Amino acid sequence: MSIAEFVKAVLFGIVEGITEWLPISSTGHMIILDELVKMQVTQEFMDMFLVVIQLGAILAVVVLYWNRLFPFRFREKPVIQKDIFTMWFKIIVACIPAAVVGLFFDEQINDLFYNYQTVSAALIIFGILFIVVENWNKGRRPRINSIAEIGWNTAFLIGMFQLIAAVFPGTSRSGATILGGIALGLSRTVAAEFTFFLAVPVMAGASLLKLVRFGMNYTAEELSILLVGMAVSFVVSVFVIKFLLNYIRKNDFKVFGWYRIILGILVILFFTIF
Repeated sequence: MSIAEFVKAVLFGIVEGITEWLPISSTGHMIILDELVKMQVTQEFMDMFLVVIQLGAILAVVVLYWNRLFPFRFREKPVIQKDIFTMWFKIIVACIPAAVVGLFFDEQINDLFYNYQTVSAALIIFGILFIVVENWNKGRRPRINSIAEIGWNTAFLIGMFQLIAAVFPGTSRSGATILGGIALGLSRTVAAEFTFFLAVPVMAGASLLKLVRFGMNYTAEELSILLVGMAVSFVVSVFVIKFLLNYIRKNDFKVFGWYRIILGILVILFFTIF
């Protein structure tokens, strides 16, 4: 792998690690970055890479939250933690809408919506919604202050918000589920953590689907690019997740709403001019 391609892979990993967890749209940023920084790879590989690089970000969640995600404990004898199993069943319920749409309409969605027009519109619209919801939510006390308190209906509704992000790149999966969670009465911390956990099966499933469709026809350079991107996204994700949880304990999400609006406008201006 040439130095130039290595630097590009690192850059994609950094952008993925930052934007996957902040509610500013990783897919949107990756599409924009792909327009600006062209790798010397086939389009088929790039389509796969932009999704599978998320596996590094998933691993960061698994490592940071292992004790809250793994339902078995091994002391004198194996112990099953029923509350963690229940949480996983709720996560599965929340995954159903996006899983069904992704399984049957993934290629059509890519062809129709993976472009700067959709990304910029979604950035602006959800940026406005973040500001509106936060203003509406100001002074309100959340009714759900732990993941255990999330009901089955609430989990499914959060999954419906995730579906919006699955269809329209630029919406932000984390942004949609956090925004939906807050609107449904979750505290910011619970909304963020449920979003992190929800990402594990969703992103793993999407990545597996891309890997299966791409097959094992990697060149040595392509494999190196993929591994570098995933490794960098993992390291960056660890720091970003910790930052976000510390940030939302004292602040709301309006700053991300303004960022999305400004970025969406800049994207429109850039591609209109150039």
